[in-house]
Amino acid sequence: MQRPLEELDQTIAARAADPSSSSYTTQLLTSGVDHMGAKISEEAAEAVEAAAEPGTAGRQHLIREAADLVYHLLVLLHHRDSCLADVETELARRAGVSGLAEKASRGST
Repeated sequence: MQRPLEELDQTIAARAADPSSSSYTTQLLTSGVDHMGAKISEEAAEAVEAAAEPGTAGRQHLIREAADLVYHLLVLLHHRDSCLADVETELARRAGVSGLAEKASRGST
């Protein structure tokens, strides 16, 4: 059984390979990095705002905004010929490494 992120990643890949004028994903893929970046920034800000909301409603709002953020980030990855599996590979490479040490190993990048 496929996990939802894998399914979403494959759907985005399909839209990239076979664009549809009625697809929001296709519109994003052709909008350029600046537009996609602005959408990611917008969704990230909304997620942070939702995280500050109290109670169950705030938690649910955060989950919805996080889903929007992940979707837009996956679209950007596909725009750059990357995918969820590439991110998973990078996370696996970092497993067991201190986050501070990993960041320091990258220097100023």
